[in-house]
Amino acid sequence: MHALKISRKSLGIPYAVFLLLFIALPLVVLFYYAFTNGQGQFTISNLTGFFTDPNTLGTLCYSFGIALVTTLVCLLLAYPTAFILANSHLKQKHVLLLLFIMPMWINFSLRITALKEILTLIEGNLARYPFFNAVVGMTYDFLPFMILPIYNTLSRLDGSLIEAAKDLGANDTGAFLKVTLPLSVPGIISGVSMVFLPAMTNYVVLDMLYNSTYIMGSLIGSYFSAYNWHGGSMIALILLAIIILFTLLTHGMEEDNENPVGGALL
Repeated sequence: MHALKISRKSLGIPYAVFLLLFIALPLVVLFYYAFTNGQGQFTISNLTGFFTDPNTLGTLCYSFGIALVTTLVCLLLAYPTAFILANSHLKQKHVLLLLFIMPMWINFSLRITALKEILTLIEGNLARYPFFNAVVGMTYDFLPFMILPIYNTLSRLDGSLIEAAKDLGANDTGAFLKVTLPLSVPGIISGVSMVFLPAMTNYVVLDMLYNSTYIMGSLIGSYFSAYNWHGGSMIALILLAIIILFTLLTHGMEEDNENPVGGALL
């Protein structure tokens, strides 16, 4: 009985079909509706309408603000946590890291509902501080995604580089600023990408905290709910372009910081 031989090309067929049906084809449909009107005629009115409508621009700015503040808060909380865990000599530090990941195992709705109850007890009326609640909810949801890449980067750092910096006269602060921090930039960039991009579109957290009206994902959903597929497709396409641009920028920054210590030590 001959053994069944399967080529690499054959193994790639299911993946190619998946890409075609669930990525390429939806993008074609998205482009079609974005650049046509109700009669199926080509138009750029959907594009110009996005930049002339104060509602869409305001929602974009609000979404960007929430994502930016959430990313900064996550970074301020995650970096010290990851640094302490990576440099601690505890035998069970992986257990401590697991404690930050365990909330992700709990159902998303349960976690946000519990946070909602806590915020309600503190504030009374969640409508008083919508932006603050949005940032708290997003930070609570995305903080592990910032901790993990930074921790992985810091835990792989070569300790001899720190010793070399100190031998050259650097104190603990100088060694951190000139060696540890530059070498951890790839982890920071990865964490920023994993937090900023979802935070711009994740309207579920805000919806549960009574604040989803001013987020891009909710705005796109409202367009499609009103059967305005052309306007909703254009907004989704513009948001996709912003995400791609941000990804390219962060990827370029990560490549520029692959070996940032050579000049610092010199």
